[in-house]
Amino acid sequence: MIPAEAIPGPAYRINTPRLLIRCPEPADAPALDLAIKLSLDHLLPWMLWAKQEPVSLDERIEFLRCSRGNFDLANDFGYLIFNLSETLLLGGTGLHTWLGRDTREIGYWIHKYHTHQGYATEVASALTRVAFEVDHVRRVEIHCSPKNTYSAAIPKKLGFIHEATLHNRAEDVSGNLRDTMIWSLFEENYPASPAASLAIQAFDVIGRRIL
Repeated sequence: MIPAEAIPGPAYRINTPRLLIRCPEPADAPALDLAIKLSLDHLLPWMLWAKQEPVSLDERIEFLRCSRGNFDLANDFGYLIFNLSETLLLGGTGLHTWLGRDTREIGYWIHKYHTHQGYATEVASALTRVAFEVDHVRRVEIHCSPKNTYSAAIPKKLGFIHEATLHNRAEDVSGNLRDTMIWSLFEENYPASPAASLAIQAFDVIGRRIL
């Protein structure tokens, strides 16, 4: 058996105490479609992609095919969030690569009917661990609107530093520019983060345990 420390990432499946976070599959399209439709009014103020909704089921399938392809090619790492029995899709998240080779940006959204249960914090904690311990990055960032107080509370809770609030740097769903908060956690500060103590299991594409 290959020692866990010798198995490279990325992490395709991540188990936390309450959640399963995994790479998306085209077969997830119906569950994702329902979750987004039920959550759309909750997502529209904060998620620019929600402006394109509703989309057809075939478009949803194509999106998931592309997401899986980008994951396999290590271009970007989008995940879906489920309960542990994988019977309920609870939201979406990602370890995004667009900030550079040694950096990940964590994004997240939670199904409207399952908010305020700490799921987003649990997800962000798990992906922070994966970013530093599996992907071996130097910095993790979380970006959000200053008006999204629930989202902004998560990086603060996990020991991220509020480095800046950038003026008129992102577009909202109405096409207007809005401010963006930049929260960062650096490699040297990660061991003291509450995220580092979250119990998780991470697995590669064929189910070998990485973490």
